[in-house]
Amino acid sequence: MQGQFDIIVIGSGLGGLECGAMLAREGMGVCVAEQAALPGGCLQSFSRRGHAIDTGMHYIGSMQAGGIMRRYFEYFGILGSLRLRPLDEAFDVVSLPGAGDYAYMHGYEAFEKHLGEWFPHEKAGLGRYCAKLREIGGSIGIGVHRTGRLSDGGTKYLGAPAAGFIGECVADPLLRNVLAGTNPLYGGVRESSTLYHHAMVNHSNIEGACRFTGGTQQIADALAAKIREHGGTMLVRSRVVALHTEGRRITGVELADGRMLRAKTVISAIHPAETFRLIGPTPVIRKAFRERIGSLPDSYGLFSAYLLLKPGRIPYINRNLYYFAGKDVWKTLFDLEAMRPGMVLLSAQAPDGDPAWCDVVTLMTPVATRPWKAWEGSAPGRRPEAYTALKAAMTQATVDFACARLPELRDAIAHTYAATPLTYRHYTGAPHGAAYGLLKDWRSIMASHIPARTKFDNLLLTGQNLTVHGAIGVTLSAAATCSEIVGTEYLAKKIANA
Repeated sequence: MQGQFDIIVIGSGLGGLECGAMLAREGMGVCVAEQAALPGGCLQSFSRRGHAIDTGMHYIGSMQAGGIMRRYFEYFGILGSLRLRPLDEAFDVVSLPGAGDYAYMHGYEAFEKHLGEWFPHEKAGLGRYCAKLREIGGSIGIGVHRTGRLSDGGTKYLGAPAAGFIGECVADPLLRNVLAGTNPLYGGVRESSTLYHHAMVNHSNIEGACRFTGGTQQIADALAAKIREHGGTMLVRSRVVALHTEGRRITGVELADGRMLRAKTVISAIHPAETFRLIGPTPVIRKAFRERIGSLPDSYGLFSAYLLLKPGRIPYINRNLYYFAGKDVWKTLFDLEAMRPGMVLLSAQAPDGDPAWCDVVTLMTPVATRPWKAWEGSAPGRRPEAYTALKAAMTQATVDFACARLPELRDAIAHTYAATPLTYRHYTGAPHGAAYGLLKDWRSIMASHIPARTKFDNLLLTGQNLTVHGAIGVTLSAAATCSEIVGTEYLAKKIANA
């Protein structure tokens, strides 16, 4: 079987679906090829005992009226179908042992005021910190889009350090840790994380953070429905095994079942190293380039414990709790020798039933991907005993860590499930299960800079590996990729005026 399309998108994570929805809306014949049974990547929800459990996205920012993420959902035409639940005014709480709990508040005035009351000697520094976040976050706002641009210079801060910037703003060691406390949202590493990532993620959430009642699969389903509504094709269980080339063009997309798809343009929403592995020997791609892409370091992985709770036992927690083992919030990785998390993010899903009570709680902790590499050849349900034992031990340690800080949680747990970096790898295709794709390092940003355009005239890239990960970063990358086809000014203004 052969299929002829204007656009083929490889991978149906958020970026792939958004590219498909944008270009299908522009009247192009779009086909999205996904290896899994469901579209969505980290948006996927899976079912356990009647509960839909989210895989990766636990909350999303810039969803207030006039927020850029909300505007993109309006442009896609899916906002009305999404069940949103705004988080509390105090939407994130950073908890440091022996030092107390510190909230992130919605709105910069409230954010500054709240932390200023705890740290009155740092009010000037807090003002400088917030002003910079607003500058960087505002560089991709609706006003910028209305001028025909997707971004207004904020990316220059990819070359500035997050930790260094915080240290320049405030001197108090405790406040420095509080301001860096949400670094697991962007794969934070003290030595390498960029100010751009830190600012984009935190600005987005300060503007307006929400959860999705009933799980994040609804985003993927809504985008897939829009692609079909505009005449596009969604192929699931359709793994791409090769990209055929002739000169500087991709001439065919081969699927595992032997089907060959053809298109004027191919967009790859999977990891760049995986994309170029699909292309056989060709003078267009030099060996040195392949080796460089293959050797770029990836971010750390995530270990998640999913708790199904007994009905009516834990009141719904409409905020996110960042529990740290020590006072240095950059030390987040799970210690396998001590069998102890460096930190745990506790995030309750917005309940689909009684809104007053928690029914599903996710405990997420960063973990190195290296310890899991020995089992990469195994499949879910058929993992070796050593893997199963490690997973069980980490689950218990993670639950114990959270219950020591929220004691009422223990007796409320009915069932526990867990996911390792290999689980993420199986369902999202990310190499080694890296949670945030390629590691971005402010000290050598050009080394890991991946542009949307490639050496092939009709092959584009998109997704979290390009500039910024997370919902807002992936969405902007999708728009940047599509603008290579339809034009930046045209697309930016169309989104702004949606």
